[in-house]
Amino acid sequence: MFGGWRTGLSGPVIVLQAGTAVNYFGTGLVLPFEIIYLHQARGFPTATAGLVLAAVMATAAVVTPPSGALLDRFRAKPILITGNLASALGYAGFAFVDRPWQAFVCSAVGGAGFGVASTANQVLSLTLVSAEQRASSIALRRVAGNFGLGSGATVAGFIIASANDLRAFQALYLVDGATFGVFALVVLVGIPNPRLANAAPASGRGTGFRAVAHDRLFLILIAANIVLTMTGGAFFSNILPPFAKAHTPIGPGEIGIVIFINTILIVVAQIPATRVVKRMRRTHALAATSALFAIGLLAVLLATLTSSTLTATTVLVGVAIVIAIGECAQFIVLGPIVADLAPPHLLGRYLSLYGLTFMAGVALGPAVGGPLLATSPDAVWWGGALAAALTGAGVLRLGNRIPDPLLPTQCPPP
Repeated sequence: MFGGWRTGLSGPVIVLQAGTAVNYFGTGLVLPFEIIYLHQARGFPTATAGLVLAAVMATAAVVTPPSGALLDRFRAKPILITGNLASALGYAGFAFVDRPWQAFVCSAVGGAGFGVASTANQVLSLTLVSAEQRASSIALRRVAGNFGLGSGATVAGFIIASANDLRAFQALYLVDGATFGVFALVVLVGIPNPRLANAAPASGRGTGFRAVAHDRLFLILIAANIVLTMTGGAFFSNILPPFAKAHTPIGPGEIGIVIFINTILIVVAQIPATRVVKRMRRTHALAATSALFAIGLLAVLLATLTSSTLTATTVLVGVAIVIAIGECAQFIVLGPIVADLAPPHLLGRYLSLYGLTFMAGVALGPAVGGPLLATSPDAVWWGGALAAALTGAGVLRLGNRIPDPLLPTQCPPP
């Protein structure tokens, strides 16, 4: 029964991702209630509260590329610890803010820590495993994150429902800050500190990010990832709920069920999915991911053709399942490709830019989908499906240029 969950990963990798789960549990405690806390408990206008939260991701995006350069010069373990301690300080500080400028300072500190720690966690995870285990390591990290977020949000919901006051919100932020500290302690005590790769000599392509910019295949793949993240993850998470409420017969309760099924399926299926994807050519797996996103987005429109709440909910549950399967494949295919493309001495820079594409996709989803939702709601779904399908066709054209262990002329790097 549990054979599909066997990863074959070493103890330190499992300990690292257990720490990730604890860390994301804390994030889940505050994530659904951040605007509510700042507006209801602290009296900030909702627009200001929204800007405070945007400042977290903006700061994370700004520090992510420099953190990649830092990780190519120094070991990942101390950088991951430092990033988590900064996030602990920033998020615990939210419990005591009573003016907007204080909240923006906490956002900057917490966001900077998040940007540094996120890239460092990826680098450390990949340096602890062999090339053949990269997909399993990425899958386990994703399961840990989703499980932590979901369980944290669930616990926080019960807490706020029973005690919707300032002290309850403060407790959530203090526990969130403590989970960053616990994660830092786990890394300090339980994770080895692998050596850096030897720097390669300078070439005609330049060094640092100049060398990365000359890797056209990598640039194409991260552009594709932005499109897939925007059309698959962001449209589903950010645009589907308001669209479904306005244009289908379902309500908030049914929307919650749809989102829950998507999240729980990722937790359950992510690790077993690695076994399936390993049997596929990487180009085919990426094209299949694009096709799944396109099918799922088009299927959303079917929910508008019925007046039955049960039928519409069933359709959107199907959409949630299709999108979840696509997301499982997206992470465990693209992550190992990026690691294979990166020269060892540039792994931090490659992974930092790869991580930045997820932030860009998550930001572009509401930025593009929001205006379309107001002017032409159906265009969100057929337009997103078209973009996903074209991305899949473009990936197929790359063919053998994508490193693939299934190709007889290629083998994973040591």
